[in-house]
Amino acid sequence: MRLTITVILLLSCVNTVTAEVLSSTTQPHSDTKVQPLLEDEVKVNRVLDSLHQFASDANFDSYFSLYSDNAIFIGTDASEVWTMSAFKAYAQPHFSKGRGWTYTPHSRHIYFSSNRDVAWFDELLDNESLGVTRGTGVLILVNDKWKVSQYHLTIPVPNALADSVAEQIKSHRKKGQ
Repeated sequence: MRLTITVILLLSCVNTVTAEVLSSTTQPHSDTKVQPLLEDEVKVNRVLDSLHQFASDANFDSYFSLYSDNAIFIGTDASEVWTMSAFKAYAQPHFSKGRGWTYTPHSRHIYFSSNRDVAWFDELLDNESLGVTRGTGVLILVNDKWKVSQYHLTIPVPNALADSVAEQIKSHRKKGQ
């Protein structure tokens, strides 16, 4: 009986919170600064979600249309700092064979400059071969469209493994690799 009452109370609280969230997102905000920020966050999320989807689909034109002309892509290897022309040259042979890369976001934070023409983000992503990765980057507003200006893909190393990984990297570099 106690369990039933607890479950009913819990569900009632969940319904109340859900109703509050839905009403706050569907009704206009009285603070006009909040609404554009929410709209911009939705737009930035769409760009980043599309970026990952187009990469997974190996859709070259759509993928690269989301970057600004002077964007930079920084990969997981220390040598990978690519201009768009260099990154396109790298990606084109893979995409033309229908092989993109699949990173599935599961946690993302987005921040905006005070004048809301620059956004930056961090996100955790799942990848079949690398496991958990982290993407960070910057988007800029270009002709009322958000464009990725920098994307940086990293492999977050747990602190407990950092010393071992750092030693492996040092050894790798000493061997000239």
